[in-house]
Amino acid sequence: MNEPPHTSPDSLVGEYLKSRDALVRFLTARTGSAAEAEDLVQDMFLKVQAVDATGIGNPTAFLYRLASNLFLDRLRSARRRQARDDAYAQTHTEAAGLDLVAQTPDPQQVVDSRQRLQQLIKAVESLPPQCRRVFVLHKLDGLSYAEVAGSLGISKSAVEKHMMTALKRLAEHSG
Repeated sequence: MNEPPHTSPDSLVGEYLKSRDALVRFLTARTGSAAEAEDLVQDMFLKVQAVDATGIGNPTAFLYRLASNLFLDRLRSARRRQARDDAYAQTHTEAAGLDLVAQTPDPQQVVDSRQRLQQLIKAVESLPPQCRRVFVLHKLDGLSYAEVAGSLGISKSAVEKHMMTALKRLAEHSG
């Protein structure tokens, strides 16, 4: 009967030493970091020295599988750490009464903002019709001066004049 090939511990370490640079490249491609790949390859060496190499038929395949497993373990660990850190931050911000995502504005700020918005709307409505159209097309609809001119059938310099007038009146109106 054929017995499975046996790998001695020394031959596994020898294969590791021979494949070390290729393993670093392999892990760098997965981690995106040469430093992290080096760290993983160092961890591999400790595992290679501790493993019972008898029964390992293909030492190179074993080393690449070990590298993949160590990478996946590190990835899972980082994800668990991130989830734990996020949960900690969430718990402590809630306990402190803080909201990192969205803060509720002060009711007085809401009232003040609404009043300023109403004043601005009235100021825009009080502009002469052509001046108002130019302002709305440029500031609210996002058209360039040339596009506003084309849309209204006026010159670009007329658009500039209307915008200057609108901005001046709105500035005066806002105080």
